[in-house]
Amino acid sequence: MSRLTELLQRALQQQPAGALCVAYSGGPDSTALLHALAQLPEAHARQLRALHIDHGLHAESRQWSEHCRQLAQEWRVPCLVLRVEVAHERGYGLEAAARDARYRAFALSLQDGERLLLGHHRDDQAETVLLKLLRGAGPEGLGGMRATRPLGRGVLWRPLLDVPRALLRAHIDEHALPCIDDPSNADRRLSRNFLRHEILPRLTQHWPQAVESIAHSARLNRSACDTLERQWRSAQVALLDSTNGSLDATGWLALAPALRHPLLDDWLHARGLPVPTTAQREQIERQVTARDGQLPCIRWAGAELHVWKGRLWALPPQRTIDPQWQATWEGEPLALPDGGSLMLDPAGRLHEAVTVRLRRGGEHLRPVGDAHTRELRDLFQQSGMPPWRRLACPLLYLGDELVGVADRWFTPRGAALFESAGAIPHWQPAF
Repeated sequence: MSRLTELLQRALQQQPAGALCVAYSGGPDSTALLHALAQLPEAHARQLRALHIDHGLHAESRQWSEHCRQLAQEWRVPCLVLRVEVAHERGYGLEAAARDARYRAFALSLQDGERLLLGHHRDDQAETVLLKLLRGAGPEGLGGMRATRPLGRGVLWRPLLDVPRALLRAHIDEHALPCIDDPSNADRRLSRNFLRHEILPRLTQHWPQAVESIAHSARLNRSACDTLERQWRSAQVALLDSTNGSLDATGWLALAPALRHPLLDDWLHARGLPVPTTAQREQIERQVTARDGQLPCIRWAGAELHVWKGRLWALPPQRTIDPQWQATWEGEPLALPDGGSLMLDPAGRLHEAVTVRLRRGGEHLRPVGDAHTRELRDLFQQSGMPPWRRLACPLLYLGDELVGVADRWFTPRGAALFESAGAIPHWQPAF
C-alpha cells in the first residue's frame, strides 16, 4: 500500500459515513487521488464513484472524457461525465467562468450526504493564499481553501490539503499512471500558473520552507475564522428560511462585517454560486434598504442576487427568454425556455391539445370559484410568486382563451379539461 493510500485510509476513518465521489479531471492530482482510493475496499463500500466535467473548451475534451471513463472502469469505479456550458462574459476570466460552471455541476450532482473529494494539496493551498493576499483578502481568504464545506446536498472534502504535491507525483510514478496534460496549465498569463511557475520557485530558493510556512499561516487564519464561524452559523439558523433558501436581509445587514461576509459567502457556495467582489458586496448592502415596490437585483459573473419582500434570494444567471415562445402541449413532459418543465400528474394525455405561451402583458382570467375576472399581474402579486419566475410561468390556452396558469389557476373550461384527463399540470420552475 502506497503512502498516499495509507493517508487516505486514515482520513476515511475520521469522516462520517456517506457516499464518496471524486472530482476526476484526469490530471495528475485527481488521478492519484482516485487511484489511491480505488485500492481501498472501504472506499468501494461507500459507493465510490467519479465525476468528470467536460467544459468543451479544448479540441481534445471528448478524448479526455473517454480517457477518464476508461481508467475509472479499469479501477472498478463508475464514472459520470457531465458536459457544461462556460459563460465567458466580458470582464470575467475564462478560468473563473469554467470553475463556476464546474462547481455548479458538482452541486447539482451530489446526493444527500455524499462527499465530493478534490485533489487539492499543500502546494495548491499556498498558491491560493498568495492569490488572496494579492487581492486584499481578510482572514477568511487568507485561511485558504477549507478542508470541508457544504455543497449542494452533500459536502465538499479536500482530504490532501496537508500533503505536498511531491507525494501525489510519487504515487503517479510508482504505479505508472497515465495522466492528461492540459496545456492551459502551462499558460503563464493565468495568475495561478504565473505564481506556480515563476514566483513560488524563486521564493523557495530563498526560503526553502515557504510553502509549508504559508500553509501554516493559512491554518492559523482558518482557526480564527472557525471561531467566528460558530457565531455566524448560529445567526444563519435564525436568518435562513429552509423552505425557500432565502435570507432575512435586514437581519443579515445588522451583523458585524466579520460575521456578515462569511455568512453570505457560505450561503452562496452552498448553492454552487460564486461570491461577489468587494464592490458588489457593498452594492448588496446598499440595496437591502430599498423601498417597498423596488426590486433590486445585483448581478455578477455566474450569479444574481435579488432583494424581495425583505429577503435575499440567490440564483444562477437567468436565461434570455423569448416572450413570443409557444408550444403545443398534449400532456407529455415539456421543456420550458427557462430550463423548467411542465407535465401531467399522473402522467397521461389531454383530450384536447393546449397552446403553452409565456406572459406578454395584459393577461386576465376568471379562476374557478371566483366571481370576478382577475388581472394575471394581480394574481402573481397576491400569491407571492417571485418576480423572476413570472416571465417564465407557462400560460395555457385553448384557441385564444387563457384557461390556465401553470398549476396555479384555472378557468371552469380549463378545470374541465384536466378533470376529463384525470390529471393536473405540474410546473417545475428552473429556480
